[in-house]
Amino acid sequence: MAIFLVSCSPTLAPQKSAGRPSVLLFYKTRGFRHASIAAGIAALQQLGRENGIRVDTTRQPARLVPDTLQRYGAVVFLNTTGDVLDDAQQAAFEQYIAQGHGVWACTPPPTRSTTGPGTGGWWVLTSKATPRCSRQPATVLVSDTAHPATAFLPGRWVRTDEWYNFRDLAPDLRVLATLDETSYSGGLNGPHHSIVWCQSYGGGRAFYTAGGHTDESYTEPLFRRHLLGGLRYVLGR
Repeated sequence: MAIFLVSCSPTLAPQKSAGRPSVLLFYKTRGFRHASIAAGIAALQQLGRENGIRVDTTRQPARLVPDTLQRYGAVVFLNTTGDVLDDAQQAAFEQYIAQGHGVWACTPPPTRSTTGPGTGGWWVLTSKATPRCSRQPATVLVSDTAHPATAFLPGRWVRTDEWYNFRDLAPDLRVLATLDETSYSGGLNGPHHSIVWCQSYGGGRAFYTAGGHTDESYTEPLFRRHLLGGLRYVLGR
């Protein structure tokens, strides 16, 4: 899809645009599907248009093969759910990252079989009583102000979203922000509840943010800048 369009139908550029970084936005779901996917696609395409980044979209896992992946500097996983890649696609994607490309992941937290290594951990539900995390305001504690995704954020960033707990986080993550579990109900990770992080993997870069479950998220000026900073990071800009 050309960057100027805002639909969710999958299209791919025939080749990289000279001098213009490109990302492939992948939004396949199996199971629960966030209604905010369309708003996320529109926001990321607008950010791309405004900042010289081409954003193509697809929900076809068959597109995640070496010949297609090599056209892009990074892949965005937007609200993917379920086991959306087979073994061959998974291997192709891992090779792609190891060759120096980027991966940018946005909610819900990915399983290893969804986005491959480099995204940091698995997600768990907040409790048996709430099969999906409740939408509520919470305070994000920004701990790293030297990253393009967080440099402009306030130290205590209050926003409304769905909030997840995590397990099996990789030990070498660069944590950019955590959640203040005293500011909302349902937190299970304690005082070090990582919510935004990045990581070097092989020759590439990975960025993860656990926000963007609501349409309203993509109209928040600070959240949009946060998304753009993550894109710039995985593209090496």
